[in-house]
Order: sequence, then structure tokens, then C-alpha cells
Amino acid sequence: MSRLVCLLLLCCALPCSAADAWLFAYFTKNGQDGLHFATSTDGYAWEKLGGGRSYLAPQVGKARLMRDPCIVRGPDGTYHMVWTSGWNDNHIGYASSKDLVNWSPQQALPVMAHEPGVLNAWAPEIVYDDKRGEFLIFWASTVPGRFAETAGSSEEKYNHRMYYTTTKDFATFTPTALFYDPGFSVIDATFLHANGKHYLIVKDETRNPPRKYLQIAEAPDLRGPFKLLSKPFTPPGVWVEGPTAIQAGDDVILYYDAYQDKHYGALRTRDLQTWEDISAKVHLPDEGTPERMRHGTVLAVPAELVERLRAMR
Repeated sequence: MSRLVCLLLLCCALPCSAADAWLFAYFTKNGQDGLHFATSTDGYAWEKLGGGRSYLAPQVGKARLMRDPCIVRGPDGTYHMVWTSGWNDNHIGYASSKDLVNWSPQQALPVMAHEPGVLNAWAPEIVYDDKRGEFLIFWASTVPGRFAETAGSSEEKYNHRMYYTTTKDFATFTPTALFYDPGFSVIDATFLHANGKHYLIVKDETRNPPRKYLQIAEAPDLRGPFKLLSKPFTPPGVWVEGPTAIQAGDDVILYYDAYQDKHYGALRTRDLQTWEDISAKVHLPDEGTPERMRHGTVLAVPAELVERLRAMR
């Protein structure tokens, strides 16, 4: 197996020297059976692991779901995962593992419990901030009464903005604060580090009028400030969610869940301005079936870890 070069995923970053396989963490159906994995060595052909088994069943949240899993590897080699634990929770799920097989007890992190009436805490992502030596966790929430200028723009009562907290030890956390307000209802924000720069990719969740597309903004730091968003770059008329991307060589490959059409799409770029649709070239397991992959994130892992996961049935 050739060693893949320079990667930083929308969800998490790893040194290139540590990576010889890609691992896609995802959920199926409504997320009720937990964590699933697929693997690839080239970013195009993906194989589900363990015969499609769940590697971790959800145990926190009102609905006991494990949607939108995001995993990052910390500097000590520990993997940290966050996920959406329910549609209307004021917390997110968290667990850690040394090998992605044996996991710590799951916790509900009460990231929005201080906001009475908050509607949700969706699609959390986690990255490691080398500059500050801490983990940055961010997610989308609707706090009723805020951002009146875009009230009514999303489905039902939702009007999302991105919030965040940081931690060094997952025992103490900084107070939750506003992370990103682009002036519209926004969800599914995720980082890409490519060509030595930070980029934030976000979904415009505006329903009235329909947008539901992705845009990208460069930033000098994980905390921003974020430059102007690009024009939408996902296919016109296709409602997307859950972006995640890798950099392999000179190419950035971005995957997105075309949830209305019930399949994954993929785009490729070198300059982060011109995007080529390569959906027909990317093969993901169980496409077109109820077991299809949904809103996942990609990380780089040692090949021997993938082999251990593959052997589990």
C-alpha cells in the first residue's frame, strides 16, 4: 500500500507520516444503531468494514442516536469522537478510544444547556488546534429569538448559527460562544486544511427561498476571522449536507450527502475555486439501499488499525 500524502480532513487533521489509509466514519438510516466505518486507499473506491456492522451503539440522548460522527486523533494518539445524539437535545455525544474498537463510557456534553428553549445541537465537529494546544468543538444550534433578520428562513422554527467550546482534557470546557454567523441560517460547518491554509466550508440552510448548497471561506486561524464566502460550488438544485474532504497529493476531494437523492456526491479541485463533479468516479458501499452511508467524516489512520476493524464481524 502506498503512503498517502498530506491530508487534512474537513473534520480533523493528522500528520501525513501517520496515515496510510482513509477511514470514513458514518451512520445509516436514522443513526439508531451507531457508528459505521468504510475505508479506502485512494479516496475513490470505498469498502465498508466489518460487513457493515456497527462499531459503537449510542447510549446518550433522549432518542439514543449517533448521527454525524466526527473523529479527530489527538497528539497522544487518542481518538476523540463527537456526534448528534438527538434531534432536539441541548447536548452532544462524546467518547474516546485508543484503537476505535474499545471506547470510553459515552458522555452527553451539555454544550447548550445554558440556553433555555434551545431547539437543537446538530452535527458537531472537532479539530485539534496546534497553536493553542486544545480541541475546538463546534456545532449548529437555534436559540429562539436570536438573529431575527433571518427568522422563518429555515424549516419550522429553525434559524441556526454555529457555536463552539474548547477543551484541553474533556473534563473542563470554555463557556459556549458564537463561532460563526454568516448572515444566514447555517449548519454543517467543517474545516479543511489544504495547501497550508485553513478553510471553513458551510451549508446555507435557507429554505425560503431554497439554497441548501455549500460555500467556502479562507481563514488565517481556526478561530477566524473568516474571509468572504465563495459562490456556491455544489451542483445547482441539489440539496446537500454533511461535507467532508481530503487532500491527496495536489487534489482536494470533497464528499457530500445528497440527502434528497439518497446518494453521496463528490467534487474535486486543486485551486478551491474550480470544482469538478467526480461523483461517477467515486464508489461508496450500499448506495441506493437503506444501509447507504450518511453524513460522515473522513480521517487518516494506520493501515494496521483498518485491518483490525476489517476483521471484526
